[in-house]
Amino acid sequence: MTAVTATGEAFPPRPVRGVRARYVLQGGCGPFADAVVDFEPWEEGVHLEVAAGATVYGGAASQEGLARYHAALAEGVRAELAEQLPDAMVALALVVRRTGVHDVDTSEYAYRRAGQVAVREVLALLGAGGAGR
Repeated sequence: MTAVTATGEAFPPRPVRGVRARYVLQGGCGPFADAVVDFEPWEEGVHLEVAAGATVYGGAASQEGLARYHAALAEGVRAELAEQLPDAMVALALVVRRTGVHDVDTSEYAYRRAGQVAVREVLALLGAGGAGR
């Protein structure tokens, strides 16, 4: 990606913090993913970071499991940005602050979808002229 956004800036143009990336379907064994992330301007690409002091709530998850969920979250962010801003230069650090886990319903699929939700939220905030959080 080499083009910039319509405003002539890389995406994101400024930090957007405290974005809730949540994908939950009620009833039965619906998928569950819930995270709080920051979108920070960074080097070109989507770079995943887990903040020092990041918290996990809900069920138990191994470090390996959390790493897979976080990677899936970043994958969802990349996919949604490619769809929503196909010509934009993405230069983003995705910083995970909080991760929710359900012992049965949390999956990589749910976290990919949560990543897509997070991008839509950020685009709505930035498109509405929001200064970020």
